Amino acid sequence: VNVQSMVFGNMGDTSGTGVCFTRNPSTGENKFYGEFLMNAQGEDVVAGIRTPQTIDELNKVMPECYTQLVDIYKKLENHYADMQDMEFTIQDSKLFLLQTRTGKRTAQSALKIAVDMVDENLINKKAAILRIDPNQLDQLLHKRLDPVAKKEAELLTKGLPASPGAAVGEAVFTANKAKDMAEEGRTVILVRNETSPEDIEGMNAAQGILTARGGMTSHAAVVARGMGKCCVAGAGDINVSEEEEKFTINGIEIKEGDFITLDGSTGEIFKDKLRVIDPEMSGDFAKLMEWADEFRKLKIKTNADTPHDAKIAKEFGAEGIGLCRTEHMFFEGERIKAVREMILAEDLEGRKKALAKILSMQKEDFKGLFKVMDGFPVIVRLLDPPLHEFLPKEEDDIAELAKEMDMSIEKLKEKIESLHEFNPMLGFRGCRLGVTYPEITEMQARAIFEAALECKEEGMNPIPQIEVPLVGNVKEFVLIRDIIQNVADELKVAEKVKFQIGTMIEVPRAAITADKIAKETDFMSFGTNDLTQMGCGFSRDDSGKFLGKYVENGIYERDPFQAIDQDGVGELMKICVEKARSIKPDIEIGICGEHGGEPSSVEFCHKIGMNDVSCSPYRVPIARLAAAQAALKEE
Repeated sequence: VNVQSMVFGNMGDTSGTGVCFTRNPSTGENKFYGEFLMNAQGEDVVAGIRTPQTIDELNKVMPECYTQLVDIYKKLENHYADMQDMEFTIQDSKLFLLQTRTGKRTAQSALKIAVDMVDENLINKKAAILRIDPNQLDQLLHKRLDPVAKKEAELLTKGLPASPGAAVGEAVFTANKAKDMAEEGRTVILVRNETSPEDIEGMNAAQGILTARGGMTSHAAVVARGMGKCCVAGAGDINVSEEEEKFTINGIEIKEGDFITLDGSTGEIFKDKLRVIDPEMSGDFAKLMEWADEFRKLKIKTNADTPHDAKIAKEFGAEGIGLCRTEHMFFEGERIKAVREMILAEDLEGRKKALAKILSMQKEDFKGLFKVMDGFPVIVRLLDPPLHEFLPKEEDDIAELAKEMDMSIEKLKEKIESLHEFNPMLGFRGCRLGVTYPEITEMQARAIFEAALECKEEGMNPIPQIEVPLVGNVKEFVLIRDIIQNVADELKVAEKVKFQIGTMIEVPRAAITADKIAKETDFMSFGTNDLTQMGCGFSRDDSGKFLGKYVENGIYERDPFQAIDQDGVGELMKICVEKARSIKPDIEIGICGEHGGEPSSVEFCHKIGMNDVSCSPYRVPIARLAAAQAALKEE
């Protein structure tokens, strides 16, 4: 039992109460900060019934108590070597300190305080690095909503905070409309039941993306994070009618052209326009990142499909591209026509003719990436999604394509129907496409190598690494690798450019036969989204409906699509690393799934001895800090 005498701040004008911080918790400025009320108790300050005065006013009212308080705050901050949040009461002109604790602070404040305290010799660099929560850095890397405006706004509903940031724009319900409206200079938010690779141009044009279905690793979420765009996914309460171009929620109707605002950091959806605050990069941020780089052992790469994304990631400190998804390049303007021509071709000759059109386009794409990442490795993943994703679904689009391809609507529908799959994520995709249509692999390898050779001639140092997706059996990999190697031999690539051929580990079978695969491959990279999907038996697009309840009930500590399930999927990864390294001790093993920028997953990758992690451009600083913390914790 703790028996304590009570002190009273409400015993007249010589008494009072207050709350103060040894530094500003919002900005981190090294200035005494706080509020007080005379003739009041603590709850009067907190309840907001009376307007308190700023702490420096106490110097005018009771200078002796103020001087004493300043001496105490300096002593406490020096003792704890951290910003303190203190509560005090003055009774009859005598100061009593009620409590002190480490003060909560914003990301901006956390960085400034950590860096300042190193400069003031209160703490060392290691302590500064360990003090910052990597997830907090998200606040500094994205636009955010004005907190005052948020309080007054009309909240429509909440979804999953799939990609941080803020977005304001007119609701639009098709990717084509989004693109057209954006070209007119309008700001739009793409609203869909769910997105597919076909929507890529509309997603690119939109300020933000809202989906009624899907989880934290649905197509919309993954692509939005890669683009650094705000996304709210799985907002199950909204009823989206793409045909009528509207969505409804609790009797409110939002039609095309109506303004909505998304908060991707909280999942909130608001009616009308809200004010947005732009991110600011401070010198403290850069300084802390430099310190983190001194201690981390993991390399940090980025998932990027365009030179623009690669450039942003490089500015954030990325040391190469850990995943370039080539299918995202297939949806631009004229390219989709050539891709569809290839899919709909009747024979090999027809496919090759269409592929020849794509070759030059792909080559320019890769050249753009090699230029930005000059001297850094670039992992290019061969075509991964099922072919049906490139074909239209709507009647009008089917009719338009049939006309373009000079074929009957019936015949086109038959072809689309023949490509339909009951479970496309486990279907005809990844390396299975290359095994069946080696000409696709050959075209992509040629585009990569020709781009690298041209960059070399222009004085650059391209380092291409070609990655075969979805391998489950080493024989699949060898077959595809030989196709790539033949193109390399024909172009005499090895004489001029250093290249590697590797594979993604996404299929559990690949993880547990890693010793066989390691004999044949130059590098490995975990695709943890698919490895989690197949390892846990969860569909990443549908599991949002129940995974929240699983976490709530403690079945999983965290959503396994957000943080690596270390006991299950992580065990597969450990087996894979051990088996691969037993054959090739120096084989490069990385991770390029969405988990690559999540701090606990980065720490796990460090622990099991991986070489690098790759994440979306806007998560590179988070991964850099998390990797440094992992190394320091181990130390």
